[in-house]
Amino acid sequence: MDEVVVDLYLSHATVKAEWQAFLTSLGITNFSAKEVDQLDFTLGIYQHDQLVATGSVAGNVLKYIGVCNKGVTAGARFNMIVSELINRAFHRQSFHLMVFTKSDYAASFQHLGFQELAHSATAVLLETGNPNISDYLKLLPRVQPLQHPQIGSIVMNANPFTKGHRYLVEQAALENDYVYVFVVHAEASLFKTKERFELVRAGTADLANVMVVDGGEYMVSYATFPAYFLKSTEDVIKYQTTLDARLFRESIAPALGITSRYVGSEPLSRTTSIYNDVLKAELPPVITLTVVDRKQADDGNWITATQVRQLIATHQIKKLAGLVPPTTLAFIEQHQEALLDRIRAGVRIAGN
Repeated sequence: MDEVVVDLYLSHATVKAEWQAFLTSLGITNFSAKEVDQLDFTLGIYQHDQLVATGSVAGNVLKYIGVCNKGVTAGARFNMIVSELINRAFHRQSFHLMVFTKSDYAASFQHLGFQELAHSATAVLLETGNPNISDYLKLLPRVQPLQHPQIGSIVMNANPFTKGHRYLVEQAALENDYVYVFVVHAEASLFKTKERFELVRAGTADLANVMVVDGGEYMVSYATFPAYFLKSTEDVIKYQTTLDARLFRESIAPALGITSRYVGSEPLSRTTSIYNDVLKAELPPVITLTVVDRKQADDGNWITATQVRQLIATHQIKKLAGLVPPTTLAFIEQHQEALLDRIRAGVRIAGN
């Protein structure tokens, strides 16, 4: 079997068309810019000038893996393409990789050393390499020993940190001995991960029982979850959230002694509303879910980070004082031009 692994440069129209046609023949048909443009590299296996396997990497996530097994030992090409993706990622100094896949294919990845993190009826999340989830959990701060501590949690994007976020943290801090605030680690936001983390930390610095921590790679985000093997946007949200909730319930919460999780009510966003509904179904009775009514501004409107970003984009900084804490406002005022540059460069400001 004379086969060779090559780089596929999807910027070339003919290469991209061949790649899409091959994946379409295997039932993968979503090639939206949201999915494809984030790929860092794509590899293909050719036999006699015919594409017979492919796989890609986006960040540290394996995506678009497709294999034709006609005429060869089952698993041979899969092992070859995934192993080559891992080797290439390691050469790029990416030593921890994750994959979301259909349940039917989980065993194939486990055969190559991947470990399951969470699964649902449709999808499985696996990882390989280091640092892994055990390493991540070891780095998180632990609470002071109490006989029966009540430990709450919040997961937030905080793009940016608003008075609404602050109100949610305050309620959790009042009702628990300690509260972990996990800041989602993703660079698809107007405010970068490091900036969002610092805004949350600064905005809650006076709350002695609150610990702000980086969500790392274990708060599953819409940016990393592959939409291409699910039929609808709503399916994507539900299955992504299910994996997120189960990973949190089964691995993160037990390791930290977390007994409750807090979310804000969602009167505006369908996406976040679905997210909250899935959490209600997945977390109890292991973890109590508390839904806190979203805070309103002085004018009676709901406070949202989306509104804050829109005001930045339209140069209405003076209107932000009623929506964000002083620490967030000071950051925005100091970095207004940099934020506007990101918006002009195409960073999305709509959504959550």
